Amino acid sequence: MAKVVQFIKESYEEMTQKVTWPTWGELQNSAVLVLVASLIIALVIFAMDKGSTFVLDTFYKSLSN
Repeated sequence: MAKVVQFIKESYEEMTQKVTWPTWGELQNSAVLVLVASLIIALVIFAMDKGSTFVLDTFYKSLSN
């Protein structure tokens, strides 16, 4: 049990004194960057999906004629 208490004390000390937390501005910038990157990736996947659907539809229609 002493090791668990020691671990918790050391973890608390590290989180409060040794970790460098981002400022509010840095956090906002990171959040915006993640949002923009997510939107770009979503648009690329959407375009790939629509493109492959178009190609496959065209291919299958050409087979049925």
